[in-house]
Amino acid sequence: MSDGNSRSFESSLEELERIVRELEQGELPLERSLELFEQGVKLSRECQDRLNQAERRIEILMRDSQGRSVARPFESETDNGREDDQS
Repeated sequence: MSDGNSRSFESSLEELERIVRELEQGELPLERSLELFEQGVKLSRECQDRLNQAERRIEILMRDSQGRSVARPFESETDNGREDDQS
């Protein structure tokens, strides 16, 4: 397998999901289960690191003209529709 830096977030997540499915079947020898668990932990950390990096990039992009972070609540299209229905 390639190292974590050349793997996309999506492919890391897909691989992690495959490992979880395989482990959930419970039919593996102990050594293989441990190998998969170690790979899963590594992939989980890589995914979390990428999510943290993305969050930091978003925070930088959301700064105002004085460089202060601007926090805005996330509003999905369905949230906007629900607010109108409740009035």
